[in-house]
Amino acid sequence: MMLYGPFLISLVPGIIGLTLSWLFSKKGFSLWGRMLPGSLLTIAAAILFYHGYVNIRGFEGAVYGILGFFFIIYALPSFIIGAKMKSSERKMNG
Repeated sequence: MMLYGPFLISLVPGIIGLTLSWLFSKKGFSLWGRMLPGSLLTIAAAILFYHGYVNIRGFEGAVYGILGFFFIIYALPSFIIGAKMKSSERKMNG
C-alpha cells in the first residue's frame, strides 16, 4: 500500500501534465508553453520531497518522497513531448 497510494495519487496530475504537453505541442505553442506542464510537475515533486523530508519525516515523509518520484517519472515524458519539434517548425528554422 505504501507504493500503490502515491502511484494512484500521482496518476491524475501526471496524466493531466502529459495531456497538456501533447495538446500544447499540437496547437503549436512556443517551447516555453510546451515545457510548462513538465516544469510544474518537477516543481511539485521537489516541494513534496522537501516537505516530506524536512517537516514530516518517518514513513509518512517517505510516502511524500515516493509521490515526488512518481511526479518526476511523469515529468520526463512531458519534457520529451514538449521538446519535440514538428517537421513544419524544422523547415521554418532552417
